Amino acid sequence: SQQKIFKAGDTNQDGQLDFEEFMRYLKDHEKKMKLAFKSLDKNNDGKIEASEVVQSLKILGISISEKQAEKILQSIDADGTMTVDWNEWRDHFMFNPATDIEEIIRYWKHSTVLDIGDSLTVPDEFTEEEKKTGQWWKQLLAGGVAGAVSRTGTAPLDRLKVMMQVHGSKSNKMNIASGFKQMLKEGGVRSLWRGNGVNVVKIAPETAIKFWAYEQYKKILTKDDGKLGTVERFVSGSLAGATAQTSIYPMEVLKTRLAVGKTGQYSGMFDCAKKILKREGVKAFYKGYIPNILGIIPYAGIDLAVYELLKSTWLENYASSSANPGVFVLLGCGTVSSTCGQLASYPLALIRTRMQAQASVEGAPQLSMAGLFQRIIAVEGIRGLYRGIAPNFMKVLPAVSISYVVYEKMKQNLGIA
Repeated sequence: SQQKIFKAGDTNQDGQLDFEEFMRYLKDHEKKMKLAFKSLDKNNDGKIEASEVVQSLKILGISISEKQAEKILQSIDADGTMTVDWNEWRDHFMFNPATDIEEIIRYWKHSTVLDIGDSLTVPDEFTEEEKKTGQWWKQLLAGGVAGAVSRTGTAPLDRLKVMMQVHGSKSNKMNIASGFKQMLKEGGVRSLWRGNGVNVVKIAPETAIKFWAYEQYKKILTKDDGKLGTVERFVSGSLAGATAQTSIYPMEVLKTRLAVGKTGQYSGMFDCAKKILKREGVKAFYKGYIPNILGIIPYAGIDLAVYELLKSTWLENYASSSANPGVFVLLGCGTVSSTCGQLASYPLALIRTRMQAQASVEGAPQLSMAGLFQRIIAVEGIRGLYRGIAPNFMKVLPAVSISYVVYEKMKQNLGIA
């Protein structure tokens, strides 16, 4: 334990814990403990009782009996009153580093609820308890259904984005209104949902592979004390994302081809796959793969960094009575962080879409990733790399709202609190 404190406190890693570092450790540590204390003290009487411990652990998906809770309290309770006040709590934990406030506050699980159509975020974490009781698959199922409904609800905006990424240029001034007009004229109302089928079908395999891969990478990367830091989480999340994307990438290509396809060009997803295979061979199903994988890194990195930043800002400034930020704060933080991630990786996403669609755009030269970058910048400048970003951001709010509402309804139906 002393070694742990030493490691946590020695911020400049010079192997010495000087007074300033020690004070900073205590201050930082006390803030975390205060929050933990407040979130456990449900009735705000300044004391923690056994029932409150039981209640709090239940929220985290861990069920214990009153007897076990009393045992926990006895170990902290110095004056034998069977309740723990702030002083006892502080004295007990001051030198037992609860390094990661995550263990006490599980509200901030980076939620799988948010599906903005480009699911590159770090997968959800499940407690051992959730894994044992089978809650995890219900949560994944609820998330999957929520994703399917929200993608379907925002599909027209998504198709418009793809059209603008592929066909929008200086000469072809496609904006939101003219893009919709063009799509309606070419294929009627139904055509606005072109490519949505594949987009919905790929949710299940992608989620399953990502979840499985994340668990595997986490095992490889966990430190000796079994804790996962932000860096490890980012690395295992990105690797899991890359693994899932690699497995389902042909479906991404199909989605793009269907979205830019003309009426009657393909009768459906299988017809599209057959035609691509016949005309262009297997290689076509991995066009744009490199920018796609490269895009995961800025996306996941910025998403996580912004999320952590917003989270700590909220905890420091607004977590006065409880550590539970409530739905809107969580959804807000998740939306902002995902949006920042998308902004950073958007040019790569645009290049990916162009490469996926190249062969189906008549007369377009088949350029490599670098060639496309150069050409877009030469012809249209930096702005060209952000074509279609307006409909992309327009779909964020409705997508988040729909997926949240559906997720909550699904959770009720599946009986998960």
